Amino acid sequence: MQVQETLNEGLKREYQVTIAAADIEGRVAGRLGELAQTARLPGFRPGKAPVSLLRKMHGRAVLGEVLQQTLNESTAKALQERELRPALQPKVEILKFSDGADLEYKVSIELLPDVDPGDFAELEIERLVAAVSEEEVSQRLQRLADDMKSYVAAAEGQGAQNGDRLTLDFVGSLDGKAFSGGSATDYALVLGGGGFVPGFEDSVVGLKAGESRRFPLSFPADYAAKNLAGKAVEFAVTVKKVEVALPTAVDDGLAEKLGLKTLDELRGTVQQAVSREHAMLSRARTKRRLLDALAERHRFAVPEGMVEMEFQGIWQQFEAEMKRQGKAEAEWEKPVEALKAEYWAIAERRVRLGLLLSEVGRRQNLQVTQEELNRAIAEQARRFPGQEQRVFQFYQQNQEAQTQLKAPILEDKVCDFILEMAKVSEREVALEELLREPDEPAAPLPVPDPQGNG
Repeated sequence: MQVQETLNEGLKREYQVTIAAADIEGRVAGRLGELAQTARLPGFRPGKAPVSLLRKMHGRAVLGEVLQQTLNESTAKALQERELRPALQPKVEILKFSDGADLEYKVSIELLPDVDPGDFAELEIERLVAAVSEEEVSQRLQRLADDMKSYVAAAEGQGAQNGDRLTLDFVGSLDGKAFSGGSATDYALVLGGGGFVPGFEDSVVGLKAGESRRFPLSFPADYAAKNLAGKAVEFAVTVKKVEVALPTAVDDGLAEKLGLKTLDELRGTVQQAVSREHAMLSRARTKRRLLDALAERHRFAVPEGMVEMEFQGIWQQFEAEMKRQGKAEAEWEKPVEALKAEYWAIAERRVRLGLLLSEVGRRQNLQVTQEELNRAIAEQARRFPGQEQRVFQFYQQNQEAQTQLKAPILEDKVCDFILEMAKVSEREVALEELLREPDEPAAPLPVPDPQGNG
């Protein structure tokens, strides 16, 4: 095998490889010899068929098999001898080959960059934290009480008001014809909940049990169903029942309904739950600040092929969202090229951060344990009540799905390791600031090391 480097630019490499014709022929003859030992042909005893006949019958197929095997083995050997780490599967292009002639082909690859994580002790990260206020706990308790409220029939002749629960039938019509999804029977609607098309609830306020009403309504221009977005329709409504809510009390009785003994016990449970939510919010914000700081510190080149794959995923999601909203290209916020440039930059950032986190994980030998993977699978299974066993089987039989579950776990482990090394200060803020969405790209998933080291 002869290997000649023909391109060396940045992370890109190209090699021209030549395999002698004698080597190819030797491999073909060897493979035909193997077939001859087991071949069963009419007129010949098992294993006694002449190689010349097998060559005539199966020579083309064997040659194709040998070529593929030769390409794979020689390419792997060429990369191994040069200690190259390809970022993606090498691209192979046959330049010249015919029976009895040398095989010449080209290998094009992009390499993983050499990543220097640097000294994380120099990082300064601010962690935002928000204390749990008595007001927030009281609001949560009140919501619990409201969720468990009961209703009784309204006084005879009493019109429906906000907070009342109606049982009603309705039919929505577009151009005189009922439209799909616009009708229901015995539908329970709590007025003021805002769960219906804007204007619907206001139009039934004041109706009494047994009364009907027809009224026009216009769907919002950005309504999810494109056939209804911005359209004027008509609803015909009949109220069957009007019920009023009984007063709700935040007391020991509420605690007992929730399986606890006293209000103080319930308050403590709610406070702990809110505290965990705050901690999760704080962790998410801290992680995004960390990734932003890492992106600022590391500017190494990244494989264009990996960026292209990431960009295509982002762009497909964007196009799907525009299609869902029914927006044509002319209605997009920016020209196509400007949007593509922005998303390309996001893709590049994600790949760079992914490679950095992967390298840190490799150097520190950070791995996802089987126990951690099992917990993640169990969490997925809980999302599908009644189908838990099928979910477990799916992940047990699907290595790629397991890899997708491992990725965020490993990412968190790497980020936690970096934060342990960094200088992390805390600043207490109002909950509103902790909830505020930062203007920065979403966090990346770790990019697996093709060599299996990440």
